[in-house]
Amino acid sequence: MKFFLKIASYLFHPLLMPLLGTALYYTVTPRYLEPELIQAKLFAIAIITLFIPIVVFFLLKNLGVVESIHLREVGERKYPLMIQCGLLLLIIKMVFDPYDDPELYYFFVAILFSTFSALIMVFFKMKTSLHQIGISGVLMFIIGLSVHFKVNLLISISVLLFANGWVASSRLSSDSHNYPELILGLLLGVIPQIVMLNFWL
Repeated sequence: MKFFLKIASYLFHPLLMPLLGTALYYTVTPRYLEPELIQAKLFAIAIITLFIPIVVFFLLKNLGVVESIHLREVGERKYPLMIQCGLLLLIIKMVFDPYDDPELYYFFVAILFSTFSALIMVFFKMKTSLHQIGISGVLMFIIGLSVHFKVNLLISISVLLFANGWVASSRLSSDSHNYPELILGLLLGVIPQIVMLNFWL
């Protein structure tokens, strides 16, 4: 059972959530988009939100700034979150356009607000679940897409709801977070996405 719970921490790692949300968007959108364009966008997101942070993590680890990828201590989160905010700004400025890709543009704006909020929490010595922020943000985005495109995404929403509970149980089981930190992560993931819905829904 512990192994099953542990899988969720890796399967739904915060670094994977922007790529997951983007891939799900391209899967459900009724708009025709060139396959080459989709591949280019997904490749760009993978590099900026996944590969670069991994390289930066190993650099920070060698410098003694962080101890592990789990960032268990509040102080360890400061520089990774700062760097992540910068990378998200890069995506907003260079990858997506608010006129051509409003859904994805504001999806990443919301992620930026969530990440910045988590960073602010660090300065107040408050820890929040980055896993919960990521998966709950994707869930809210998919709900918004279902309404926006008027398509039935009940199966995807159900799977993501299960994933939210799975991730929360995983974080509790590993003693990585307590209930208030998980609830705070849920709110920081969902609220920015709800606010951004007003710009594209």
